[in-house]
Amino acid sequence: MSLGEFDLIAKYFDRPARRAALGIGDDCALLAVPPGMQLATSCDMLVEGRHFLSTVAPERLGHKALAVNLSDLAACGAEPLAFTLALALPHADEIFLDGFSRGLLALADVHGCELIGGDTTRGPLNICISVFGLVPVAGAGALLRSGAQVGDDLYVSGVLGDARLALEVVRGTRSLADGDFDAVLRALEKPQPRVALGVALRGVASSAIDVSDGLLGDLHHVLQRSGVDAVVEVDALPCSVVLRAQPLTVQRLCSLTGGDDYELLFTAPPQHAQQVAAAGIASGVALTRIGRIVGRSGAASAAAGVAQTTLVDHDGRAVVHADASFDHFRT
Repeated sequence: MSLGEFDLIAKYFDRPARRAALGIGDDCALLAVPPGMQLATSCDMLVEGRHFLSTVAPERLGHKALAVNLSDLAACGAEPLAFTLALALPHADEIFLDGFSRGLLALADVHGCELIGGDTTRGPLNICISVFGLVPVAGAGALLRSGAQVGDDLYVSGVLGDARLALEVVRGTRSLADGDFDAVLRALEKPQPRVALGVALRGVASSAIDVSDGLLGDLHHVLQRSGVDAVVEVDALPCSVVLRAQPLTVQRLCSLTGGDDYELLFTAPPQHAQQVAAAGIASGVALTRIGRIVGRSGAASAAAGVAQTTLVDHDGRAVVHADASFDHFRT
């Protein structure tokens, strides 16, 4: 007997609400926001063939589907609260559903983020999650893209570029030994959202964003919203041993415009350097200073309101990088 829509929900996704006032089972879920807090929310869609390969293990896909949303909460310094899941499936494949739900809910449990509703339908494999989190209204509130100031240091968490390197191997443009490929494939398929770091950076960082579409592209969003420019020291970019073994052009392609890293890119005043280091230690994440924020350069650029990022090497010489970050309608 085939699995029906509501049987599918009951078997793989229905869990009792713990933090929500009302969870799965009604037309709407109910969330109570504690006094002094406000709700942060974000939504991400994952489409087969666009955001993930058809060969990905269902458990890893479930993990990533939630991880990319938790990463958005992390970039705002929000504590995860709950999420909804809209899932389109070609058919009710119980092997897929078992692995997908295990990966999804395991990560949800790690971050205390409960599934409170959603929808299922038949169609091409498509996953859409909306996530909700809490940030204080006053004091050390939400981290925004618009707070970068001239003189701020520019930081990134973790390492960059492994996910793009894995994609290049899949595309056949690069080759790696099995162990190295497994390591970078894990970065692509099972990213770790930096939630604890985001919370620790509240009141410390002046702006933040997660690196989903490539370092340069995501940095550009911060610069545009903040009305500033940046200088990035490309030789300071943190890369894995596997990526460091690749030609320099590949290293820079992957680390500057690769995307799918889900690390935090943030700015902070130089006087907060010790607090930044403490946030990294407290959250167990390595942090690297990769540049600085500067004023808008050039009268034409300033007048047009167009942000610029200058790339330099360890000797301060200009570096040219022509590749663009990911854009859904240009890539």
